[in-house]
Amino acid sequence: MSAPSKPQQWGVTAPISIAEPTQHELQLTETLVEALKSYNLFESDQEARKREVVLGKLNTLTKEFVYRVSKLKGFPESLAKEAGGKIFTFGSYRLGVHNAGSDIDCLAVLPRHVEREQFFTIMYDMLKEQKEVTEITAVSDAYVPVITMHFSGIPIDFVCARLSLARIADDLELSDNNLLKNLDERCIRSLNGSRVTDDILRLVPNIPAFRIALRCVKLWAKKRAIYSNVMGFLGGVAWAMLVARICQLYPNACAGAIVSRFFRIMYQWNWPQPVLLKHMEDGPLPVRVWNPKLYPADKSHRMPIITPAYPSMCATHNVTDSTRTIMISEFKRAAECVDKIFIGAGQWSELFENHTFFQTYKYYLQVIASSDSAESQLKWSGMVESRLRQLVLKLELVDMLVLAHPYIKPLDRVHYCSTDQEALDAAYGVFNPATTFALTEGNMEVNHMELLKENSENPDSQEPQEPPRKVYTTTFFIGLFIEPKTAGTTGTRKLNISWPCAEFTKLVKAWDKYDEVTMGITIKYIKSSMLPADVVEGDPKKLKRPQGKSKNGNPPTVNNEKPNKKMRSGIEEQADNATANNSVPAGNNEENLPTAPPAAEPLSS
Repeated sequence: MSAPSKPQQWGVTAPISIAEPTQHELQLTETLVEALKSYNLFESDQEARKREVVLGKLNTLTKEFVYRVSKLKGFPESLAKEAGGKIFTFGSYRLGVHNAGSDIDCLAVLPRHVEREQFFTIMYDMLKEQKEVTEITAVSDAYVPVITMHFSGIPIDFVCARLSLARIADDLELSDNNLLKNLDERCIRSLNGSRVTDDILRLVPNIPAFRIALRCVKLWAKKRAIYSNVMGFLGGVAWAMLVARICQLYPNACAGAIVSRFFRIMYQWNWPQPVLLKHMEDGPLPVRVWNPKLYPADKSHRMPIITPAYPSMCATHNVTDSTRTIMISEFKRAAECVDKIFIGAGQWSELFENHTFFQTYKYYLQVIASSDSAESQLKWSGMVESRLRQLVLKLELVDMLVLAHPYIKPLDRVHYCSTDQEALDAAYGVFNPATTFALTEGNMEVNHMELLKENSENPDSQEPQEPPRKVYTTTFFIGLFIEPKTAGTTGTRKLNISWPCAEFTKLVKAWDKYDEVTMGITIKYIKSSMLPADVVEGDPKKLKRPQGKSKNGNPPTVNNEKPNKKMRSGIEEQADNATANNSVPAGNNEENLPTAPPAAEPLSS
């Protein structure tokens, strides 16, 4: 009698269960899909065709770019045309889980004679010339250098990589590890986006179930405000790898069952034990592969999720102690919510309830980046956002501060200012709602003069001879949870956050493109009662109340320098610093302390 065959192993361990889905689980999966459709997560055929057209144009532009560079380098016409160039998609679009209106991650693969700098100059200029391209900006010094833009209204993140090949053929595939030879680390990181996405799809036993479950998890993470790699939470590829791991453990499960097990397992996961989709492999490169036994930096990763493609890297190195605590708390809430759904006591909509970030804490930090044009604001605010995690890490070291919770969505505004003082106030976060307009992705360059006239107290009056100055601001929020007072403690406590804020200000001003004349950075603390109405009410188009000023007429800030610069647009004082308080009163009694986030308690069985 032959021995029973072992079940196929999809990951680094054998599956937990190979059971087929029950009828109840299949029914719940159907209701899950209907719930996802109600959130407009599936694009129409017309939208899908539009994306294909945009990708076709990008591929043509990439080949034209390579041709131009080849001619500049003296290539004969025939070789210049044969040099090729090809784009690959990765991320949510490649995984098949992109939403209507979501961005497309694109990789341009270039031959060896094309230099990276030329992608951020020549290719950038070619894209800027296209009438379909708006809000384009190049971040050449990022960890993964990128050009961001809107192409025919579709957000695009465009990265590049040079291979050690004389020409890039149309049938090129990126799975061969030998293609990574002789490449710099930036090119390897750029290539890994596409290579990781392809590996995830190869390592998942049931792709349709994986896609539905991942759509669910992504929607939940966005609703709960924990979907952001740059802010210290998880990005799209990390969420995809987590869902893929649960699919490997339950290879025959349907999407509803995958979602249920996902939240319970992730809440109970023994972090920092890494999540792996396959065993890490050796390769042809003398490059660093993630290894906490060899590298102290790798050992410090709090929630390591390791990419499957060689060379293996940690996709979650940005996670901080605070963001890990918040995510574990959210896993717990979601697991209990899905348990109720499975016993018929809850609805999927309850899982997707909005976050309560602006109702949770008593004190918040506002970090306001400002500049005098839409183009410079895109670059400046993007740089500040990329460094905000460093401020969170420093805040976590402050005595009595238990948690520093960054909010994932900055608030973009444009202020039309008729006086120098109005311009200065706007950069400080003090503004007139009638002359301030919220900006959303894709409309940074909208002209609001007609709306401004409608909001005027005398709309029939003639326009002033001097047009109002524009001040662009991007506001980031960090919730502060202060340690509760112990029994018997008396007196006033103060939370000194001046040194983390001063260090952060110094860090962002060290950016080589920082312009002290046109750019500003302000950090101030506010109580929850003084939060802007638009963030509390959830409607960024309706600004109903201005920010308050402190008793001395200036908003409370935590920077110690005096404003002393001039903006090119005529602002008399640059709002990059202020002289004011540098500590947060922690309160004389328990009522003055912010509310704690949900405790990470064991799940009920």
